[in-house]
Amino acid sequence: MVYTQEKIQQALSLPHFDVSASHGRMTPKPRGLRPPEMPGQPKQGAVLVIVYAKNGEAYLVLTRRHDDLNAHAGQISFPGGQVETGETMPKAAMREANEEIGLSISNLVILGELSTIYIPPTDFEVHPFVAWHQGIPHFTPQDSEVAEILEVPISHLLDPEMHHEEVWDIRGFSVEVPFYQVGPHKVWGATAIMLSEFLDRLRMVI
Repeated sequence: MVYTQEKIQQALSLPHFDVSASHGRMTPKPRGLRPPEMPGQPKQGAVLVIVYAKNGEAYLVLTRRHDDLNAHAGQISFPGGQVETGETMPKAAMREANEEIGLSISNLVILGELSTIYIPPTDFEVHPFVAWHQGIPHFTPQDSEVAEILEVPISHLLDPEMHHEEVWDIRGFSVEVPFYQVGPHKVWGATAIMLSEFLDRLRMVI
């Protein structure tokens, strides 16, 4: 099935949707919360879930981060980053997409927003936006940050066979980690949690 711009907008504006259940399916266990005694406020970030149609199928875009980065090295993520002073969340998401994967923002239409998610290791509160790309995109990855761009059919992610779970050792703790298998890559953590909400919303408008 091709998910059209209209179908995705419908999915993002569902009046009754259980965000907690959707996030919980792909949340590593245990997963930390922001300690109430931590001073200040979390940093603000925005990411972009970019959807487009190609060869009769809907795709979305993920990136693999370089292995030598200070934060989230080697992980699969959505294009995005920190919101700059005076910048709106959607504009930050689109700016980061332009910087990281060379995508022209003139071809992007923001369709809606997924639920905000907190990322404990970096103390970021991330706001995910969903955008429709008009036409087939051309990518130019940012050499310093993006090791690989992944164009993933949404039908692949909706396939239950692509959903797995393993026990990993993370910082000396045994953690149950759900993930999506995308080729040789495991999409887990915050990216998988955001993906879970997006995919569950789509399932409800099929």
